Amino acid sequence: MKKASLLVLAAVMLLAMLSACGQSNKGNEGNASTGAESAEQEKPAEPVKLKVGATAVPHGEILKYVQPLLKEKGVELEIVEFNDYVQPNTQLYEKQLDANFFQHTPYLDQFNKDKGYNLVSVAGIHIEPFGAYSRKVKKADELKEGAKVAIPNDPSNGGRALALIAANGLITLKEGVGVKGTVNDITDNPKKLTFTEVEAATLPRVLDEVDLALINTNYALEANLVPTKDALFIEGSDSPYVNVLVARADNKDSDAIRTLAETLQSPEVKTFINDTYKGAVVPAFE
Repeated sequence: MKKASLLVLAAVMLLAMLSACGQSNKGNEGNASTGAESAEQEKPAEPVKLKVGATAVPHGEILKYVQPLLKEKGVELEIVEFNDYVQPNTQLYEKQLDANFFQHTPYLDQFNKDKGYNLVSVAGIHIEPFGAYSRKVKKADELKEGAKVAIPNDPSNGGRALALIAANGLITLKEGVGVKGTVNDITDNPKKLTFTEVEAATLPRVLDEVDLALINTNYALEANLVPTKDALFIEGSDSPYVNVLVARADNKDSDAIRTLAETLQSPEVKTFINDTYKGAVVPAFE
């Protein structure tokens, strides 16, 4: 009888031990599950990818500068460089790009009007003072009668070039046309200058063939011209031609585009522009 009682007691103790082990294993399983869930929650989010079109200088250089800054904010920036002013807008409209950075506001407005696009300015980044260059004369008043002058062939930059030439006393434009003038709006041309309209990107290449060429700063820089040193005359820093980050109406308010805009308008970028271009490119933000 005593032996039977001992057997019962041993059986009860064994069951208690097995039950405790089972509870412990369940607890470990719960801890493992919690740990897995925690690891899943702590896994870093995949970076958002942005594909942005730009001309090489200075836009592409500025974008390359902000690439690591954006990566820290979870945005992976891919830069696609162009050497013309048409494809970056066309590819943005066709959704091959998420944004572009190469143009000033008047050019964007004219392009939208001509093409029926609704591309939108997201943020103003910098101004590139427009300049007049020559390899044949050192001063504008040295231009001879009948001198050949090359200007951009797109309306916004062509009108800008003529306005700058007029501001420096070489021609007179019809009253009120401002930067929207064309060669047909020239009312006085004492030196009988002859004007040739050329695609903006090719202007540095025709500089040897003409007496004066009006060149956008991005193309001047690419051709190793220093606007503040080499230009016969140049716009002031108060130019209304602010270069802008451009997106589509359907993505302009996305977090990634906004992050890019804020980064391009950061103090770091302002310092980079001032230190790198020394007045040839001027920040357009405070």
